Amino acid sequence: MTLYLLCFALFLVGLYGVIAKRDLIKIILSMGILGYAVNLFLVLVGYRQGGHYPILEGQNPVPVMVDPLPQALVLTSIVIELGSTAMVVALAIRLFQKYQTFDISKIRRLRG
Repeated sequence: MTLYLLCFALFLVGLYGVIAKRDLIKIILSMGILGYAVNLFLVLVGYRQGGHYPILEGQNPVPVMVDPLPQALVLTSIVIELGSTAMVVALAIRLFQKYQTFDISKIRRLRG
């Protein structure tokens, strides 16, 4: 239960950074923290105490296995997060080239 609370706290830290920060680089890093928190939660959901890997060898039944589906979802999530991070970083570079700042409030005032 403690791990789930720590995972939720990590999610809240990332959410606070996305909502409250004005610097575009800090927002991008906070989005990464949000993604890590979601991935950690998915791994925690699939974990079983004393579980074994889900590869059956011969006729020996394994009583408790780790669920492989959340692990596959985490791999997919990592790829999607990498693509979205690359897109946001490219957008941040273009905004910096145009406005010479990463401050969101200044970029909103400099429309044009």
